[in-house]
Amino acid sequence: MSRVPIRVRLTAAFALAMAVVLAGAGLLLYQHLGTSLDRTIAHALTARAADVAALVQQADTGLRESKLGGGGDFAQVLDARGRIFDQTPGLPAKALLTSQQLARARQAPLRIGRARAEESSVRLLALPVNAQDSHLVVVVGTSLETRDDALATLRTELLIGGPIALLLASLMGYLLAAAALRPVERMRTRAEAISGSRPSERLPVVASRDEVGRLGETLNAMLGRLEHTLERERSFVADASHELRTPLAHLQAEVELALESPRSREELEAALRSVGSEADRLSHLAADLLLLARMDKGTLPIRRETIDLAELLAGVTTRFERRAREAGRPIGAEGEGEAYVDRLRIEQALGNLIENALRHGGGAIRVSATAFDGTLELRVGDEGRGFPAGFEQDAFERFSRADESRGAGGAGLGLAIVSAVAQAHGGTARISSPGPGAEVRVCVPQASPNSPRTLSIGSSRGCPGGPRSRREGELPAYDARRAGFVADPEAERSNSG
Repeated sequence: MSRVPIRVRLTAAFALAMAVVLAGAGLLLYQHLGTSLDRTIAHALTARAADVAALVQQADTGLRESKLGGGGDFAQVLDARGRIFDQTPGLPAKALLTSQQLARARQAPLRIGRARAEESSVRLLALPVNAQDSHLVVVVGTSLETRDDALATLRTELLIGGPIALLLASLMGYLLAAAALRPVERMRTRAEAISGSRPSERLPVVASRDEVGRLGETLNAMLGRLEHTLERERSFVADASHELRTPLAHLQAEVELALESPRSREELEAALRSVGSEADRLSHLAADLLLLARMDKGTLPIRRETIDLAELLAGVTTRFERRAREAGRPIGAEGEGEAYVDRLRIEQALGNLIENALRHGGGAIRVSATAFDGTLELRVGDEGRGFPAGFEQDAFERFSRADESRGAGGAGLGLAIVSAVAQAHGGTARISSPGPGAEVRVCVPQASPNSPRTLSIGSSRGCPGGPRSRREGELPAYDARRAGFVADPEAERSNSG
């Protein structure tokens, strides 16, 4: 049945329902007509029996002289021994009742629904009567031929007209189903023409607010989301290609300059250091792109462990102390206690935030970690000029930069990865400006090794802006493209970071 067109299935279902309805209606009509005819016959026999009883009480041969024998009606009077006392003309000289029926009729009125008389079916009514100084039984009857003919005619009409009515109703049902599914067929035809080269195409939607119209609107909304996702993917590929091309071009230029003419040892060492710097930049960029690709694939491994916050901050800041000292910018860390998080991912997020502060900020860099109310809050701030107004909405998008010029450095992936790490833990990342400079806050729920996996996020002292009750690593409903991953604590952690 799954291969049969839906309009045919709808027509078959409609025809089956109509067949049941027509059969039920025909049966009820047939029974109603039969009951009505039986009731009419019963009333006529009762009235006729009363007339015959009155006539018999007045004359001995009243039936022979009466005109009751026409139109299929007849009457007979029997004595106590079953002999014919009187009867209408035309009846054979044979009692209409058997001895058992006569005995019952002498006690009370007796109705015989169907009997045989002269090759025809008749209905009888017998009444006990005291007349002519005798106990008599009056028997009146009528032929059932007219009743049976009427029922037979109705039955024939139902057997002939019912299938014709069913056929017409089925044809009408098919036409209605085809008309109802015509908008779906138009949407299917248009959907065949939609491809990656024409993502802006939409399905035709009927003007009515019915199920088909709502389906078309829902599918068009889905196509809009897919178009947006496709555009983001294309933009991602274009930006990634641009970011990879720049360090590769620098590498090629350094190598070509080093090979053009004999150079001193110092010049070769400087060229090698430049090549190493560009290779390191390529390595970091490739690792970031790999992480984003794994996020889009749907998994970001999260393996929690109990870590010491002071040790974590000390290890992260130590990696940037030399660069901060060379830039004349102090870096300080403050935090104590323990947290149950993925150490590698948290270090990666903090490293990206400090890298952004060193590259784009100014003044002292502040790094802090605070654990309270089951929430770990990480803060990284500086005293620079801060983020431009309105940039907070796009700061965590991929390849987004506060400075649109490419000369500012960086690939624009740092904050996107920070947000990804926060959401993989079931938390959030946001930008705040408590004073001069910029500050980024990362809030993640603190789980314990034995705590349940369902986390309460977004409390007044927890992670603002996060979903209220979400499983760790579950996709947030508001931006599935940005947080396109789920935490997989059992997955093997990638060494690439």
